[in-house]
Amino acid sequence: MTTEPISPTPVRRSNNHLVPRPNEGVWPGLATPPRAPGKARIAEVLFRQAVRPLPVRVVFPGGERIGAGGPDSPVMRIVRPEAFFHRLGAGSKIGFGESYMVGDWTTTELADLLAPFAAKMATLIPPVLQRIGRRFAEARQPSEEVNTVEGSRENIHRHYDLSNDLFATFLDETMSYSAGWFADGSDDLVLAQERKIDGILDMAGVGPDSHVLEIGTGWGGLATRAAQRGARVTTLTISAEQAKLAEQRLDAAGVADRVQVLLRDYREAQGSYDAVVSVEMIEAVGVAYWPTYFAALDRLLKPGGKVGLQSITMPHDRMLVSQNDYTWISKYVFPGGVIPSVEAIEQNLRDHTGLRIAERRSLGPDYARTLAHWRRTFLERWETVAGLGFDETFRRMWEFYLAYCEAGFRVGYLDVYQLSLQHHRSY
Repeated sequence: MTTEPISPTPVRRSNNHLVPRPNEGVWPGLATPPRAPGKARIAEVLFRQAVRPLPVRVVFPGGERIGAGGPDSPVMRIVRPEAFFHRLGAGSKIGFGESYMVGDWTTTELADLLAPFAAKMATLIPPVLQRIGRRFAEARQPSEEVNTVEGSRENIHRHYDLSNDLFATFLDETMSYSAGWFADGSDDLVLAQERKIDGILDMAGVGPDSHVLEIGTGWGGLATRAAQRGARVTTLTISAEQAKLAEQRLDAAGVADRVQVLLRDYREAQGSYDAVVSVEMIEAVGVAYWPTYFAALDRLLKPGGKVGLQSITMPHDRMLVSQNDYTWISKYVFPGGVIPSVEAIEQNLRDHTGLRIAERRSLGPDYARTLAHWRRTFLERWETVAGLGFDETFRRMWEFYLAYCEAGFRVGYLDVYQLSLQHHRSY
């Protein structure tokens, strides 16, 4: 097993002072609410209008309540209304998440509260106002976070290199950071992750003597499983921290001699493989590079081979209107990330490859359960995480991230698919 060198220092944005650095406790501009009186008044009107029909209860200081929720519905307590509406007015969806991070509002159960908002995401704000907001108020993706080869390395560095120990704290023993696939009657996350990995390997036709290319190593769980099937694996990552731990885990599993870990971008990949597997990596590619990504899958796959692709997806109409938005998730969790639709995947396959979807499996409800496991474990082990140097703002940020995603999968605003791609003349 060999590791190739990578650029020693990830490229930093020119306005680096605006970039959060969660592992250092650096939260630029977060402590002081923005001042946007006009926008704050508009935000309050729209928020009240959006909440009234939802099955939640929003409680203000002094006892005012809005929302259609009954006594058992989730409660959102607005602790600092002025700060909350100024953040919401100045930053829309970014402001909503930031206000939770700093405690402007709290709730009895975060995912339960966010789910009704997610279910009505397309209609919470009237469409005309959504279009106006996107034109004049919504932030756009910074040019420095576009997924060029160098930009991708910086974007990945900001998330996956936070700390291997952090991820080990809340993930299961397989260190899988993607949707599990639960068997009927089982809530065992380890078994669900092993089943997920086996499912995507089966879709790619991976067996003894297969030479497999994995795009997105993670921490080596899939490469280990493929090697245990008798396959040879070349796995690519652009996270130095992930590569280091993956190598250790592969060695501990006794399969290091069958797996080559390369610090290499998918655009730089060479060779020809019996199977190509990529699990929840396409979300980090970016719309402009989807043609390049799918063309690479086609180029690297031998005739008659199969691709196993696992992708988070969203409805096509929502993807089209939001693909250039700079959201809370973009700013704090996945810079440069864009979730595709199934239609966008199919269109890129038709336009840029000879590949087509031959088989598909939805795991959306399973991802909601997976995220619930992660969030519960993260909160239960917070003292361990804090011992790694992460602060209370990070705790609320990470909790919001996991709950926000869980809510999206719960209500079907988000889905995740395992797809078997084959050359269209092969089936």
